[in-house]
Amino acid sequence: MPSPSPSSKITLYRGFPDQGQFTWSPFVTKLEARLRFAGLSYENRAGSIREAPRGKIPYLAIRKKPSPSPSRGVSSDDNDNDDDVHVLADSTLIIKRLIEWGVLPDLNARFGIVKLLTDTFMAKSRERWTQNYYTMRDHVLASVPYPLRVVVGLLVYRNITHTLHGQGTGRYTDDEIASFQREIWDCISQVLSAAKAKAAKNTTSDKNDEPFWLLAGDEPTEADATLFGFIISTLVCTAYVRLSYPPTCLKIARFFVDGVTDFAWCIHTEAPNPNAS
Repeated sequence: MPSPSPSSKITLYRGFPDQGQFTWSPFVTKLEARLRFAGLSYENRAGSIREAPRGKIPYLAIRKKPSPSPSRGVSSDDNDNDDDVHVLADSTLIIKRLIEWGVLPDLNARFGIVKLLTDTFMAKSRERWTQNYYTMRDHVLASVPYPLRVVVGLLVYRNITHTLHGQGTGRYTDDEIASFQREIWDCISQVLSAAKAKAAKNTTSDKNDEPFWLLAGDEPTEADATLFGFIISTLVCTAYVRLSYPPTCLKIARFFVDGVTDFAWCIHTEAPNPNAS
């Protein structure tokens, strides 16, 4: 049976019912950005954590399952709905498998910026699940009936706080976390400002909104999709302390850091979106 191709039917399960809107998850937006960079057409559906392989959002279904390799076969974490559909979980593993099949181009980016984004994601998780627990619980677990939602929410909270403590983010004070976040976003802003300046120097257009990429190249990389996902997640999520000091991740990204929203707007307007109405 042939492997999937760029013309294969793709269904992306985002975990939330909102159609035509960004979700709170940076991993959903990152995966959508990669599909858009490749100009692929795909269908959005809500899906749910309960139905997701590995219990993680997003997950993706694609037609034309590849033939098993004689040496290793198809991995057991892929859940087949029928003979022609392959279901993949975890945004990083989804992208990796689609690259292997030739559905997505290999942008070949393993850069330090991704480490910065991982750090800020852990800080965002702490901010959302410890300071804004009820907002996160009722949004992320909206499909779970309320009595059960209380129990599931407590389990999620326990797992996340345990992970944050083990990773180290859960051991810092609010002031320390805010300082770290500001340093990370400032670093990202400096890289983006340099990339934007280089793009402006190399273009003959008089426009000030020409697209520019994080690594100052001619084409987007994995780092661009990852950063776009984190920025959009920060801007659209309402699980933050609105009137607080120290400044939250949202306030830093939206008000205090130059270039971040410009970068996100360039990708949003320039990357083709086959699903736009």
